[in-house]
Amino acid sequence: MIADKTRPAVSRRSLLTGGLAAGFLLAFHLPLRAAVNEPVQPEDKTDGKFAPNAFIRIDPEGVTTLVMPQVEMGQGIYTAVSMILAEELDADWSRVQLLHAPANEKLYGNPIFIIQATGGSTSVRAFWKPLRDAGASARAMLVQAAAAQWSVDPASCTTSKGVVTHKASGRTLAYGALAEAASGQTPPKTPTLKDPKDFVYIGQPFKRLDTPEKVNGKAVYGIDAIVPGMKFATLAQCPVFGGKVGKVDDRAAKTIPGVRQIVVLDDLVAVVGDHMWAAKKGLDALDITWNEGPNAKINSKAVWDDLRAASAKDGVVAKSTGDIAKGLAAGEKYEASFELPFLAHATMEPLNATVHCKPDSCEIWTGTQIMARVQSEAAKAAGLPVEKVTVNQHLLGGGFGRKLEPDMVVAAVRIAKQVDGPVKVVWTREEDIQHDVYRPVYRDTIAATLSDGKISGWKYKIAGAAIIARWLPPAFQKGIDIDAIDSATDVPYDIPNVHVEYVRAEPPAIPTGFWRGVGPNNNVFAVECFIDELARKAGKDPVEFRRGMLASQPRFLSVLNLAAEKASWGQPLPARVGRGVCLQPSFGSFIATVVEAEVDEQGEINLRRATSVVDTGIAVNPDTIVAQVEGGLIFGLTAALYGEITIEKGRVQQSNFNDYRMLRINQTPKIEVHVVRSGEAPGGIGETGTTAGPPALRNAIYAATGVALRRLPIDRTLLAAGKKA
Repeated sequence: MIADKTRPAVSRRSLLTGGLAAGFLLAFHLPLRAAVNEPVQPEDKTDGKFAPNAFIRIDPEGVTTLVMPQVEMGQGIYTAVSMILAEELDADWSRVQLLHAPANEKLYGNPIFIIQATGGSTSVRAFWKPLRDAGASARAMLVQAAAAQWSVDPASCTTSKGVVTHKASGRTLAYGALAEAASGQTPPKTPTLKDPKDFVYIGQPFKRLDTPEKVNGKAVYGIDAIVPGMKFATLAQCPVFGGKVGKVDDRAAKTIPGVRQIVVLDDLVAVVGDHMWAAKKGLDALDITWNEGPNAKINSKAVWDDLRAASAKDGVVAKSTGDIAKGLAAGEKYEASFELPFLAHATMEPLNATVHCKPDSCEIWTGTQIMARVQSEAAKAAGLPVEKVTVNQHLLGGGFGRKLEPDMVVAAVRIAKQVDGPVKVVWTREEDIQHDVYRPVYRDTIAATLSDGKISGWKYKIAGAAIIARWLPPAFQKGIDIDAIDSATDVPYDIPNVHVEYVRAEPPAIPTGFWRGVGPNNNVFAVECFIDELARKAGKDPVEFRRGMLASQPRFLSVLNLAAEKASWGQPLPARVGRGVCLQPSFGSFIATVVEAEVDEQGEINLRRATSVVDTGIAVNPDTIVAQVEGGLIFGLTAALYGEITIEKGRVQQSNFNDYRMLRINQTPKIEVHVVRSGEAPGGIGETGTTAGPPALRNAIYAATGVALRRLPIDRTLLAAGKKA
């Protein structure tokens, strides 16, 4: 029943030299770089091919092209999408190639978001049924074509590895030979999908298809795009939110060898050069006076004062079951508040876009999570019709929600309009971090009562920005941000009286956006931390306390029990070492995580071990699921230990990895991920580890020290002093 994916520490060399899954090889053909007369994004040409839908193309030679509706940013989605399509199509895995989907929301819109977007751990769960239908429909049409040639019943034919076989006679026809005839067949209204027991590809631990080219250097990210005649640019924006350019003295910059042009816009200054070094040195040589504006008075204290005041107000009711007044009067009442800071994305690949603007067209090379939106926003910036703007999609060196925004491409287009020929615009790490779209600050207040060792009343209030109101206005209804309340209105526990409110509280002038989970990584932290505190108040073990409220949640109970077993829950530990647990309903998956950590006398944290058990329904690619949970845990634990963006005089104070720290390799704990076999529809996985890490770590610290931290990042002075937070 369990696919045990325990992963001990491995060396970089052993990781990179591990081959593809035995017996499987995909021809992973992605455009490498722009060259003369060779566009980066090949056209989706269907002439002479069997093209039954938006996702599948089969040419007469039998090569099958699968069009990827979601973008690859390290989460392994190209592999998963190709596995789903190839499975239902019964394609020959060795003769498959991949193609980026173009900007087209009608054909490639995410069924959950409606728009063309990759994010929210939705790729597999959103496209699971559409992709299977597409593959099965194409397979049925190929079978119909073969059966017609043989004058036999289609039901007497089978498919495997790109070949249709008539069982009785032994006759075969390859998909390529059937491509033309299949194009004339009528697709079935309701294609017959495979029984999961007959899956050949789905459920196998395939190695990521993009890995070989990332190792050998052939993979091209947005920052790697090369266009003939291209110049390079980097930019500076006002360090104060909303500030404008005042004066620019560019005399020294113009003396730098390789500097070709200074572009001055109302809110930014860019230096264009023959190469990035010239552009950067030229930017350093500029003497810029900024008009900082009224936001120069903003600071972190004021932001938190405003948020705390807002959280004291009544909010919009997002959920109310039972009788909350009765529930809160039914036992001893406890209250707490939890706070999370602004966070930057700090993707490995800094913001960038290459743009060639002409009077009648605009072409863009970048990596984005929102191709169609980038196309439309770039068209506005260029002053062109949308159909005159081409977006060439590249691999993303991390997204985490940052590239769900079009601002970097819009800025690059505005700069490119002033430049003769194509220009690659690259943000420095400092500009990237100090002009991010930040994970919002949140404050959650909770009141709960205990009766007979269980929670009888639960009143929960979230105060924070409404990202959905800006990013997807139709989804913001009746004052409720559906992302902000995610994992707050669907806590897994059996609590008879529940009341959840949301208070919209926008920080002044500070842009906020999605950050690998957002609402869930706020709410799971507050909920799971307070559940641990209530367990102690009830005199119960944290795992046992949770078990007592999961009678109607067998999948949650199952992962909790297995996580406790695999993490050696209840076994003795040394002094100042503790285990903490987190159970979460986020992204349609069922996940339990245990972190084991040591706290020294100075309050420093040693991460000893992390164990996650994942029931994400049908596991399309267990290997990718394990990798995503591992990476997510490291991402979330990094934020818990170090992550905070602070504001002073309207400026972000952090600038690079020296003061916006990442978890080091030697600090990373042993991570074990166990994937539960399931026949349920797939859930999401990309953000679950990020959401699980912080509360599980905080609860481990609570167990080790008795200090109930209620704010992140972790305050080591409180742990060193041994005070209650």
